[in-house]
Amino acid sequence: MSAEAADREAATSSRPCTPPQTCWFEFLLEESLLEKHLRKPCPDPAPVQLIVQFLEQASKPSVNEQNQVQPPPDNKRNRILKLLALKVAAHLKWDLDILEKSLSVPVLNMLLNELLCISKVPPGTKHVDMDLATLPPTTAMAILLYNRWAIRTIVQSSFPVKQAKPGPPQLSVMNQMQQEKELTENILKVLKEQAADSILVLEAALKLNKDLYVHTMRTLDLLAVEPGMVNGETESSTAGLKIKTEEMQCQVCYDLGAAYFQQGSTNSAVYENAREKFFRTKELIAEIGSLSLHCTIDEKRLAGYCQACDVLVPSSDSTSQQLTPYSQVHICLRSGNYQEVIQIFIEDNLTFSLPVQFRQSVLRELFQKAQQGNEVLDEICFKVCACNTVRDILEGRTISVQFNQLFLRPNKEKIDFLLEVCSRSINLEKASDSLKGNMAAFLKNVCLGLEDLQYVFMISSHELFITLLKDEERKLLVDQMRKRSPRVNLCIKPVTSFYDIPASASVNIGQLEHQLILSVDPWRIRQILIELHGMTSERQFWTVSNKWEVPSVYSTVILGIKDSLTRDLVYILMAKGLHCSTVKDFSHAKQLFAACLELVTEFSPKLRQVMLNEMLLLDIHTHEAGTGQSGERPPSDLISRVRGYLEMRLPDIPLRQVIAEECVAFMLNWRENEYLTLQVPALLLQSNPYVKLGQLLAATCKELPGPKESRRTAKDLWEVVVQICSVSSQHKRGNDGRVSLIKQRESTLGIMYRSELLSFIKKLREPLVLSIILSLFVKLHNVREDIVNDITAEHISIWPSSIPNLQSVDFEAVAITVKELVRYTLSINPNNHSWLIIQADIYFATNQYSAALHYYLQAGAVCSDFFNKAVPPDVYTDQVIKRMIKCCSLLNCHTQVAILCQFLREIDYKTAFKSLQEQNSHDAMDSYYDYIWDVTILEYLTYLHHKRGETDKRQIAIKAIGQTELNASNPEEVLQLAAQRRKKKVSPSNGKTLLL
Repeated sequence: MSAEAADREAATSSRPCTPPQTCWFEFLLEESLLEKHLRKPCPDPAPVQLIVQFLEQASKPSVNEQNQVQPPPDNKRNRILKLLALKVAAHLKWDLDILEKSLSVPVLNMLLNELLCISKVPPGTKHVDMDLATLPPTTAMAILLYNRWAIRTIVQSSFPVKQAKPGPPQLSVMNQMQQEKELTENILKVLKEQAADSILVLEAALKLNKDLYVHTMRTLDLLAVEPGMVNGETESSTAGLKIKTEEMQCQVCYDLGAAYFQQGSTNSAVYENAREKFFRTKELIAEIGSLSLHCTIDEKRLAGYCQACDVLVPSSDSTSQQLTPYSQVHICLRSGNYQEVIQIFIEDNLTFSLPVQFRQSVLRELFQKAQQGNEVLDEICFKVCACNTVRDILEGRTISVQFNQLFLRPNKEKIDFLLEVCSRSINLEKASDSLKGNMAAFLKNVCLGLEDLQYVFMISSHELFITLLKDEERKLLVDQMRKRSPRVNLCIKPVTSFYDIPASASVNIGQLEHQLILSVDPWRIRQILIELHGMTSERQFWTVSNKWEVPSVYSTVILGIKDSLTRDLVYILMAKGLHCSTVKDFSHAKQLFAACLELVTEFSPKLRQVMLNEMLLLDIHTHEAGTGQSGERPPSDLISRVRGYLEMRLPDIPLRQVIAEECVAFMLNWRENEYLTLQVPALLLQSNPYVKLGQLLAATCKELPGPKESRRTAKDLWEVVVQICSVSSQHKRGNDGRVSLIKQRESTLGIMYRSELLSFIKKLREPLVLSIILSLFVKLHNVREDIVNDITAEHISIWPSSIPNLQSVDFEAVAITVKELVRYTLSINPNNHSWLIIQADIYFATNQYSAALHYYLQAGAVCSDFFNKAVPPDVYTDQVIKRMIKCCSLLNCHTQVAILCQFLREIDYKTAFKSLQEQNSHDAMDSYYDYIWDVTILEYLTYLHHKRGETDKRQIAIKAIGQTELNASNPEEVLQLAAQRRKKKVSPSNGKTLLL
């Protein structure tokens, strides 16, 4: 080593390794000391803190010279920061348990999206449409990581969250927490919408039979240096951290099981899927061992899931003797066989096999049913509580408050049952001294708590009592009971509620709050609040549950009510009503809203109108979910109320935009085009964007049958949508004097944002309106200069063919919108051939030829009675046939190419002959010759096989050409009939069915 090099090394080694706290990320960025920092035993800051800080710095918005906030620049520094964040995650081996525990949902979402980006996942492409088997290993693993995190986050969000105690109010901190909460809710909303796709992706991953690789710090470094080289290395299955197939499947099975288990609360049939996945996880853990480096499963939690699945979905071959106690209790509860539950609990007092928490949950469930009016369960509740109490005292725990409440009025039957439970719960021959002592102390305390000496003698004369207590102890206890001074018999006074029971105030308040959360009966809610306010005046009971959400435009008015009881009651009634409406429990929602309306009518005209508006929205949802699905028109009074809402002009009334959106969609769905076109007040068109949009759509529907020159409204609608999809542009002069164009998403030029327009469209069901709006976006998509393959659509000719300023339109957003709209319209009517052709064209334009061919065939099937009739020529146009030909060609189905060439108005012999020359074909080849009716093609086949020396295939071709109905001398009608008969035939293609 030279002296100069030694000096350089000495200077480097003398630098401090721990930079100042305020600039540590800059230090790591400039000095490239990340790996050295992570190798420390206890690095400060920790790796997860590094990820947060790197991503926060990379996502900071910039400010231009005019002090305008701009999106984060895509410069070298930000790209390096994102890469450093990915390297830290790679250092943690992409362990979702660690990342989820320490990172918030928005930060982890940003990190995994960066992983998708760097792993070459095409933006805007749905993961469910990608074939994992054909993707590079690192790309497939990135998709799996993202979708695993997606369903894990959805499952985690369904768990109750304990609200943190609020500290001193700080405006900046509160604003930051509110922004993070809103961002998290938006991400969760998107993840829940994509949950079905994520599950399909993970199910597809279970079919993979190859190892996968995930990015390491080394591969990420290579990506930053030479992206092209790393792509090749990544695809060769040698780069990155190797994840074995069994390890990947184990993680995926566990996450899928948790997702299915969470869905089982609304669809019990899904529990079977959860059971299958959890038990498969156990098998895989047994194969790979619990000490796997890349597969971390909480085996205690997995055992709990498996146990729960055994209860919810017992195996079909299990007999009653083979069922676990959990399963037996669950089956008894479902069938109403409560006596059997009591017997199981008494037997369990000997074995202690059932957890105390499970037994308490059963008692809570029975209490809830009893409070709902089932008086028969009062006795069952006491018996179950007595069983649990005996279990508690045997294990040395104190007697519960519930037992004291239920035993406040003892009688002969209760004493007899309690003694029976005590006798059957202890084996005196095998029991330890501590168990005997606990039982003796319990019986002694029960005697001391009884006022009636008759009941005391029942216990003291029992065999168990005599066995456990010595003679001296028994005599002393009886003497104490006889000599004690008379007391007031508490049983003489009737007990009106459980507040007469000597329990602490906090216990009573907690029980009432629990009932308040569960109840959906307006009268019961009112009674509970009255009792709570009678016990304490310091609490705001509308904050009891974080699930009670009221729109901010309403909450400001409600929380301004001075009387605390009325404020709590109005807020809770509205929150519960909105929740019931969301989960489609319309009957309870109507009761809650009606009670709230009756209450606010007495003191607030403003809130009265608010409740009338919400009840209108509820009635719309009720009709749409009920008789509206069968096509029955809504009652005339509902239509009149919708019109009244749209024309309402009351000042200072808080309005939710969603109600106007639903009202306009309601009018369009039930073809109230006359009202929207002619009768809507002009002032309303200017003030409400949804009414304006509805008026344009209704007018376009009316003008559609007329000549093109009269379709002025279509042009207005086109301009409105173009403005919504536009982006604002700003020019900035750089230091070099050049003028650059800065685009800013979500322009305010339109009457609403694109996301709001898409949300509104997804409320429409009228086929004509959907076809019009879909054709508009398809046309807008096609006007791009770089479009190679146009998408076809019905009514596309009514729109302008050009836009003056193409740079102003966000075509990427338009393409995403088209895909979303097609997906939605096909969910409304999967048999609309026009929409199926659009979906096929989209797949064709994105080079997904197998999917495109599937939808082209599906479009032909739905409009020809599954090819029992001829496909209309306006469905299978020459353009569609040519695209099907290209799909088959690229899928190496060359014989089918020749068959499809016959469907063109002018047979394309050049393409047919070229395809038949291909010898590497993935279809049935000569088995298809019976479906060729063009003699020229058959003659060429005969020549081709003769030239190749393929005698057998040549004979098949000669046999096909020798059919009498194909004789060129036949009349034209016979030849056409022969062609039609072959078009209707079905032929297998590469394991699928090609219907022609």
